[in-house]
Amino acid sequence: MPHFELIMPKLGESIEEATITKWFVKPGDKIEDDDVLLEIATDKVDSEIPSPVSGTLVKILANQDETVPVGTVIAMIDTSDTGTEVKKEEKEPESVSEPSAEESGIKAEAEKSTSQPAQDAGYQEKSDSGRFYSPLVKKIAREENISINELDSIKGSGHDGRVQKNDVLEYLEQRGKVAGKPEEAKKREKETEIPVEEPSRQKQKVSVSPDADDEIIQMDRMRKLIAEHMIRSKQVSAHVTNMLEADVTDVVLWRNRIKDEFFRREKEKITYLPIFLEAVIQTIKDYPMVNASVDGDKIIIRKNINLGIAVALPSNNLIVPVIKNAGMMNLFGLTKSLNKLADDARNNKLNPDDIQGGTFTVSNFGTFRNVMGTPIINQPQVAVLAIGAIEKKPAVIETPTGDLIGIRHKMFLSLTYDHRIVDGAYGGAFLRKLADNIEAFDSSRTI
Repeated sequence: MPHFELIMPKLGESIEEATITKWFVKPGDKIEDDDVLLEIATDKVDSEIPSPVSGTLVKILANQDETVPVGTVIAMIDTSDTGTEVKKEEKEPESVSEPSAEESGIKAEAEKSTSQPAQDAGYQEKSDSGRFYSPLVKKIAREENISINELDSIKGSGHDGRVQKNDVLEYLEQRGKVAGKPEEAKKREKETEIPVEEPSRQKQKVSVSPDADDEIIQMDRMRKLIAEHMIRSKQVSAHVTNMLEADVTDVVLWRNRIKDEFFRREKEKITYLPIFLEAVIQTIKDYPMVNASVDGDKIIIRKNINLGIAVALPSNNLIVPVIKNAGMMNLFGLTKSLNKLADDARNNKLNPDDIQGGTFTVSNFGTFRNVMGTPIINQPQVAVLAIGAIEKKPAVIETPTGDLIGIRHKMFLSLTYDHRIVDGAYGGAFLRKLADNIEAFDSSRTI
């Protein structure tokens, strides 16, 4: 009886595992090619997985809410009644037709995952304690010469005490500090050592006693990921924020004049945000250091400008889809891309690639009528821009015949940057240039 092995797919370059959040089928169900079988969640995005073959679902090997490494077989599908070609373990005659490209890709992922431990034949992969370690954790352990016994001794912060990437990195940092001290100093420290937990662990274990009338809400998976990501960013980057106020009167008047005609013609709304994104792109080209990442003691200046746009979801969570190669787009292209990504985000239709590869992030605080904010850097980027609400304000207007008081449309811009590589002068100059580019907007242009 030919069986097709459905494996956990790799949904991104950095994805090593995924959690099964829901099965849409059960053993015995007939399925067709491209029928949705299950929903999985990674630390990037939730995705629905379609069936690559037709047949009958024989067995489910990974249950709902189970976290599974990429390449693991999660279900078996009987294809005997469908004529679907399935790749056999035994060597087939040359006359047998080749497997489909989709099956070959899935099989290749499985072979890649299962062959990973062979990189270091001397490394013990299995723990005597029966503790589970993800492929990413094992990879770090191999590279850093952490034995399986050492892994067993690391206290995990994940579900059921599971060891995560951050736990291993923190362990390595503490091990490095100890290894760098003289033996006599180590001995003295051991003799006088007072058992104190790491600050990060203490914070995670803060206990709060609720009152009788308090409501207790369990964090969902995305909220936990956001919390972890934000804390890690604060620990990694030295955050500094600059602010200034820009005059956006010409932008407001121009948009008010063309927005109805643009909607009738393109069936798309044009907001202020793509106009500001265009100015951001123009400014990044003059100040490329804000479009960068830090790798140890190396600075990587990104060639492409991939703009991440913070989008608030109906669930009150946050996601940051990315406009790829935004530096190559005009105002019309930015408007179309922005509207599509925002709509896909709110309807849970984003693909994993839609939220990867960002090089600079923009957060629109003005959507909530907030005048300014100090956002947290989206790692591994080095800067994030906050755009505040546009308000009418009295302002001094300089004219050739003297100064006047008039009503102008004003908006605050806030740039938070990583002080490890962006100094105050550079960050301030970027922000000033951005405001100048916005204020120089051509109100007679067409789109």
